[in-house]
Amino acid sequence: MSVDRDLTVALRAQEDRLQPCVHCGFCLPACPTYVRLGDENDSPRGRLHLMRAVVEGRLDAGSSAFQMHIDRCLGCRACEPVCPSGVEYGVLLESARAVAYRAKRPPASVRILLSVFFHRSRLRWSMALARLVRGLGIAGLLARFLPKVRSLHPVRFGLAMLAASSASSLLRVRSATAAKALPDPREGDGESGETGGESPPRGRVGVLAGCVQAGLFKHVNLATERVLRANGYEVVPVVGQGCCGALHAHAGDLKRARELARQNIEAFAAAEVDVIAVNAAGCGSAMKEYGHLLSHDFAYIGSAGDLASKTRDVSELLVDGASGPRAGAPLSLRVTYDAACHLCHAQKLRDEPKALLHAIPELDLVPLPGEEECCGGAGIYGMTHPELGGSIGSDKVAAVLG
Repeated sequence: MSVDRDLTVALRAQEDRLQPCVHCGFCLPACPTYVRLGDENDSPRGRLHLMRAVVEGRLDAGSSAFQMHIDRCLGCRACEPVCPSGVEYGVLLESARAVAYRAKRPPASVRILLSVFFHRSRLRWSMALARLVRGLGIAGLLARFLPKVRSLHPVRFGLAMLAASSASSLLRVRSATAAKALPDPREGDGESGETGGESPPRGRVGVLAGCVQAGLFKHVNLATERVLRANGYEVVPVVGQGCCGALHAHAGDLKRARELARQNIEAFAAAEVDVIAVNAAGCGSAMKEYGHLLSHDFAYIGSAGDLASKTRDVSELLVDGASGPRAGAPLSLRVTYDAACHLCHAQKLRDEPKALLHAIPELDLVPLPGEEECCGGAGIYGMTHPELGGSIGSDKVAAVLG
C-alpha cells in the first residue's frame, strides 16, 4: 500500500472528524503559527486542506509543502476549543504526521531523540549524563561556547534547558519547608485517610514516573507522591512503566508510540491501581488517548480504554471530592500560572490547577495575560524549529516579565 493510499485510508476511517470543518476561520487567531507567519497553510484550516489534497491525489505526501506545514504545527490544539464544529484536529494531525514520517525520513536529531526515548538503557545513560552536566554547573557554559551552526542547535538547546532547570533549587528548598506541614500519612494523623489513619484510602494510585520527569525532575515526582498521600491516597510503585510515547506519536512514529503504550498498559494493570496520576500535561493527554492510539489492536483495545479511563492529571485528582485538597503550609510567594496547552486544550482542565494554588495559604496568585497561549516549547519543537519556537516563546516571556 502506498503512503498516499495509507493516508487516504487513515483519514477516511475518521471521516466524522474530517468532515465537520466548514472553513469558518475561527481557528486562525487561535493558531500561534498562523498568527506569527500569516500563511494560510500554517493554520489548522490550511493544514486540513493539505490533508485533503493528499487524499484526493492533488499533493504528494513527500512534497515539501505537505512536509513543511504539517511539521511546523506545534500541536498545541488551541484550535479545538474555538472550533464551532468540534473538529478533532489533534487526531487528524497525528494521522498526517504518521504519513509524513513514512514518506520522508526526519532529521537525524529527531531520529536520535526518538531512539533514545524508546530504549530504556539509552534513556537511562542519557539522563545520567544530563544530571552530571547539570550538577557540575557547566550546561550554560557549554551552550554558549558551542559553534552556532544549525546542526548543533538541538544540543545547544538541550544544554540551555538543563541550565535553566537547575534554577529550581530555590523552590525545592521552599517546597521542603512546606512539606514539613504535611505529615507523612503513613505515620497516622487521623486525618489522612491512609492505612495508618482512621479512614480508608481514597484510592490506590500509581504515579507515572515518565522519562524526563524521572531522569531530571525526580523531586517533582516525589512531591507528587507526598501530596497524594497527604490527601488520603495509597500510592503504590508501578514496576515496568516507561515513556508514555507522546514524543513518538507527535513525531509520527506510531509504531514505537504503540509499543510504549502497550508496556505501560501492562505495567499499570499488573499494579492493580484504581487511578493513574500524571504530573505532565503532554503525558496525561497521550495516555488518555491510548484508546485511539491502539484502536486497531484487538489484543489491547479494551485494556487501552481501561487505562485511559483511569488516567487523571494530579490537579484533577486532588481537587476531586467535597473537601478539596489539603492546604498544607503557608507559602508567602507571588506567583503566576501558565496553562500547559495539553492541559487546557487537550484535557480541558482549566480551573483545577488554579484551585490547587488557591488552596495554599498566603500564596499570591497573579493572573497571567494570555495564560492559555502556547509557549512555543511543544516537546522538542525548540530543537527542531528554534527561530519560530523562540519567537512564539518570547511573547510568553514578555507576559511573565510584564
